[in-house]
Amino acid sequence: MIKLNASNLNFDTLNETVRKAKEDIEISDCLGQRFIGAGLSDKNLTIKGTPGNALGAYLNGSTISVFGNAQDAVGDTMNDGKIIVNGNIGDCAGYAMRGGRIFVKGNAGYRAGIHMKAYKDKIPALVIGGSAGSFLGEYQAGGVIIVLGLNSDKNIVGNFPCTGMHGGKMILRSNCKGVIFPQNVRVSPAEKEDLEEIFSYIKEFCDHFGFDANEILNAEFTVITPDSNNPYKQMYVGN
Repeated sequence: MIKLNASNLNFDTLNETVRKAKEDIEISDCLGQRFIGAGLSDKNLTIKGTPGNALGAYLNGSTISVFGNAQDAVGDTMNDGKIIVNGNIGDCAGYAMRGGRIFVKGNAGYRAGIHMKAYKDKIPALVIGGSAGSFLGEYQAGGVIIVLGLNSDKNIVGNFPCTGMHGGKMILRSNCKGVIFPQNVRVSPAEKEDLEEIFSYIKEFCDHFGFDANEILNAEFTVITPDSNNPYKQMYVGN
């Protein structure tokens, strides 16, 4: 494994070094460098510190593990692979992701899962251990978003979740009383089959972060799915 200290490296130099490396890499003292691991498919990264925007953008099969927080657009348009963040993340995590999995131990900012979509046999998944900000799953077209509400003093989700959602599934570890959802989605308590469907995601989350899957699943969950052939109709005047 190659070990890099990023304290005196700008993002261009750091990313060029990562691309040229022939083996896995550990980056220490990371502080805001952008685009780390963009398009990566042939090696795995361990990052200590706080990577900047677009961590793992277009990721194509590698695993990125972050021991710290991450900024905006984690996993932007990622195609495959895994991103594991042992902290919080900023806005727009998983933007337009069409494959792979993102696991976040802490909280997510606004617009997590925006434009998430599935492609052929690829089903992207975003698992947030804490809470998520407003516009969660905005225009979601596929994949799975799971929010667990662990160790968070915030509401499990902010305002306007599922706006324009027309595919995929969202599962929140809450009865969601007081959460206002748009008219274009169906909201219902999770059934046994729903929990069985997400068990592998929960188990993997627990394996990464040291939680107990059975304890997490011993709670109320709410399932949200699209419920309209025209999910945008209510958003336009005259319809």
